[in-house]
This record gives sequence, structure tokens and C-alpha cells, in this order.
Amino acid sequence: MSDIRSNRVAEQMKKELGELLSKKIKDPRVGFVTVTDVDVTGDLQQAKIFISVLGDEQKKHDTLVGLAKAKGFIRSEIGNRIRLRKTPEITFEFDEAFEYGNRIETILRDLNKDK
Repeated sequence: MSDIRSNRVAEQMKKELGELLSKKIKDPRVGFVTVTDVDVTGDLQQAKIFISVLGDEQKKHDTLVGLAKAKGFIRSEIGNRIRLRKTPEITFEFDEAFEYGNRIETILRDLNKDK
């Protein structure tokens, strides 16, 4: 039962974060951010937010620093929008799956060129 609820909360958080990051965060360090996934624990105490950032490594680092500084604001906004008794503690992490997939696709393309 709690697994279903945590999935619903994660999906709602993902939706709200997408809107929040594009419209409310004015920090110039935060670049073009896409929320790829949100993982919420079963007790709804922790939320791990996976993001993808357009740009080089420096831009990714700056975005992570900017999001860490805005963590309190983001958490309070999510709490107001979702109306949970206790808003989960959030952490941001890069989603490496997209880059990993691109690397595999490049390797496969190169192998097919050699044939």
C-alpha cells in the first residue's frame, strides 16, 4: 500500500518540480534542467530527484550548487502544492542514464560503420 502511495507522491513531485524549476527558480547558476525521475522512500521521508542538465561539466556543477542553495525554497513550495503532512527531505542527483545510452549508441554506430 505504501509503495503505491510513494509512487503517486513521486509522480506528483516530478510534475510540480518541472513547473517549479522552469518558472520560479531565478538563480542564474541553474541552467536548463529536466527532472527525469523522482524516487521517494516508502515512509515519504526522503526524495531523491534525478535531473539532467544541458551543458558542459561546469554548467552541471553550477546547476547542482544553485539547486542545493534553493533546496529549502523548493521543499516549501512542494509542501504547499502537494499538501503532505510532512514534506520529504530532497536531494538532487544527476541522471547518468541518458549519457550512458548515448555512449552505447555511438559505440554501436561505430561498429556498424566498420562492417
